[in-house]
Amino acid sequence: MEPSVRPRRWSVPAPRRLAGLFGLSLLVILADQVTKAVVRANLHPGETWPEGWELIRFSHVHNTGAAFGILQGAGTFLVVAPLIAIMAITVFLLALPSQSRWYPVALAAILGGAIGNLIDRVRLGYVTDFIDPTHYPSFNIADSAVVLGVIAIVVLSFLAPPEEAGDAPSEDLDPRAEHEPSEART
Repeated sequence: MEPSVRPRRWSVPAPRRLAGLFGLSLLVILADQVTKAVVRANLHPGETWPEGWELIRFSHVHNTGAAFGILQGAGTFLVVAPLIAIMAITVFLLALPSQSRWYPVALAAILGGAIGNLIDRVRLGYVTDFIDPTHYPSFNIADSAVVLGVIAIVVLSFLAPPEEAGDAPSEDLDPRAEHEPSEART
């Protein structure tokens, strides 16, 4: 019996596909670093613009912790953990089958966000946050990329189609089954 081959849904060649994914990560890193540099150049730490806005504003915040201000002062851990995550995500991106379309895009966004915040943490000792919804912790572009990537992976996991009957070899699907005795097929 010949093995069943699953048709490829996305046939972009691997090097070009990886270049696009790493390009997305680079885009997130650049957007994150440029926006943080603009905030650091134009707002003093603790300063808010525009003053008096209650919905959302820009605030220059030095975050020495992780998301939502947790783990304040855990500097070494907050450098080592993202390095491990960056390596793991890179391995996943290199190993995922080419028919996976959106999982790698979500992973590339997470990778870019992780690197963007790691650059700040290593270079400055803190992460610059500046998007300030007044009744929610401040965040930045890198944080947004990580959160959106994780949400995408969760949603994709719930929306993944069940395995189709044609994905696995089966005697019932063998076209020779009607014409050959079962002993001849073994």
